This record gives sequence, structure tokens and C-alpha cells, in this order.
Amino acid sequence: MSYLLDQARTMRLYTMDAWVADPAVLTDESLLRDALYAGAEAGGATVLGEEFCVFPNGAVTGVLVLAQSHLSLHTWPELSLANVDLLSYGDVRGADVLGEIREHLGVERAAVTCVPRAVV
Repeated sequence: MSYLLDQARTMRLYTMDAWVADPAVLTDESLLRDALYAGAEAGGATVLGEEFCVFPNGAVTGVLVLAQSHLSLHTWPELSLANVDLLSYGDVRGADVLGEIREHLGVERAAVTCVPRAVV
């Protein structure tokens, strides 16, 4: 039981709104997939699966299923904006995940929020 309580205490939801210098990166499915995988690796997360969808305007939604929950990205090329969400528990280093994604996307400006979840 204490293991479950420890995991609940370390559960976090990270959100990042990221504005990029070059909106073309937001329609590059391969680059976006690489960014999410690099972020997961940098933060110590274990990837179990993935799903990516490209929309008619080139926008991309991608989700990595993690052993520690999930990491998702939604792009808005017309706004030069990417939204990234990481729900994690345990030892995942959320700041490292988001930092790596920022580097891959060439982010000029970002707003990051971290919300503790399931605190008991």
C-alpha cells in the first residue's frame, strides 16, 4: 500500500504551450515523433506504444503511451503553436522531457504549468 501512496504523491501533469520560430516543424510528423521520443528518453520515461495523426492542414497529433502514463503533442501550424501534455508518476523528470522537446522544435517562447495530481 505504501508504494501506491508514494506513486500518487509523485503524480504530475505538465502542460506546455510552445510557440516556434518556424511553423514548418509543426507539420513534420517525423521530426515531431523524434522530439517526443527524445523527450521521453531525456526524462527517464519508458515508451510502450504510439499513435500519430496528420490532419488535412498538416497539423499533427501524437501520443506516446508510457509505462508512467502518457505524453502528447498537438500542433497548430497556423498559430506557430504546439501544445504538449505529460501526465507522469514516479521518477519521470518532467522538466527534462519538456526541455528536450523545446530544443527539437526550436521553441522561441513557452508557458509551462505543473499540477500535482492525486495527492493523498
